[in-house]
Amino acid sequence: MKRKHRISLITAASFCTCVAYTAPAALAADAAAPAADARVTSFPVRPVRLIVPFPPGGVNDIVSRLVAHQLNTLWSRPVIIDNRGGANGNIGADIAAKSNPDGYTLFIVSSSITSNVALYPKLPFDLRRDFAAVSTLVTGAYALVVNPSLPAPNVQELIQLAKAQPRKLNFSSFGEGSSAHLVAELFKRMAAVEIVHVPYKGGGPAMTAVMTGEVQMTFANLSVALPQVKAGKLRALAVSSLKRQESLANVPSLDEAGLKGFDATAWVGLLAPVKVERPLVAKLNRDVRTILADAELHRQVEARGLEPFPGTPEALSRHMNVEIERWGKVIRDAGVKVEG
Repeated sequence: MKRKHRISLITAASFCTCVAYTAPAALAADAAAPAADARVTSFPVRPVRLIVPFPPGGVNDIVSRLVAHQLNTLWSRPVIIDNRGGANGNIGADIAAKSNPDGYTLFIVSSSITSNVALYPKLPFDLRRDFAAVSTLVTGAYALVVNPSLPAPNVQELIQLAKAQPRKLNFSSFGEGSSAHLVAELFKRMAAVEIVHVPYKGGGPAMTAVMTGEVQMTFANLSVALPQVKAGKLRALAVSSLKRQESLANVPSLDEAGLKGFDATAWVGLLAPVKVERPLVAKLNRDVRTILADAELHRQVEARGLEPFPGTPEALSRHMNVEIERWGKVIRDAGVKVEG
């Protein structure tokens, strides 16, 4: 509550007569504070739109639907998924950035979008300036998977094979500048190998290309690769996180396999338009933490090779800045270019 400003008016008739006066602006501010508190406490009073900047079926979409279901239950209000795919997530991001900052439009952000700052120098939005961080949602690793017929049972033998046959091995990705592409570029640099990038139109075709032997390897989201690894259609040589992943406990990290310090994780987070009131951001963060503690959500997320990962708005904002700088360097060093 703001302190009221009181002005004493002294009449010409009597120096001892004083009148206390409260400024209209102060009254308005005092009245607005309870109203703002009420808006936050009662939020939401109508459906909330959750923009997912990728088509249905991918990791971001799956996580969004799990989170939306839990928020729907918590809020007793519909949370509507709005898939706005295209331009590596930029179309959905632009729509979200320009939305009414009332909390009723939220945005799913992922590690892949942070690389767009370097890939697309003329974006119509600024990922750091136009959004307010709410919380991370989940985190996960990429899996280095190869065709089972490749004569390289571990990472070191794969590196030796690549060095013995420069530019003879190929890796697939789901597009130029995609996360699979950039993680592989980081692998190339740290392992000092030359392998050839073959981009495909989507994660499905990129995975199929490895399974059929059209290319020899790829870096895939662990949640996507896991079923194919368990079915024996792909062989997992390592995971990209510093530590092993529980869902593939017998598979080492690249750090363990000899590429010291290799750490590239996939993550999904929640943002809002930047002018959303700070108390509402705090409420959204609390609610996200509540749903991420749900045992059933844990089970469903972990079954997909992911981990619930709540955090503060400040932590997500810092992490996004680190990711923007990190992948920007990889992109510049590798000379990655995209159209648009």
